[in-house]
Amino acid sequence: MENLTKEDFLFFKKELLAEINKLFTNEKMSERDGTDDFLWLRSKAVRRLMEISPSTLQNLRISGKVQYKKIMGSYYYSKDLLKLFS
Repeated sequence: MENLTKEDFLFFKKELLAEINKLFTNEKMSERDGTDDFLWLRSKAVRRLMEISPSTLQNLRISGKVQYKKIMGSYYYSKDLLKLFS
């Protein structure tokens, strides 16, 4: 069995944070297009642009008419969704 030192944990922490930072940087880059606009919009922005209520957006989600991602309790919708309803 090998003993771990405080320096080992600090090294692991630095490596882990560097990897997490790379993941977030790559994700942000993939969510943007050439105009620096996000490809994913939050519920509030979608409701404002489509001029619909929260319950209407929820009904669209439940019925499967719109694709979405749920991340930590927030819903995100693709900008392509707006093209379908314009």
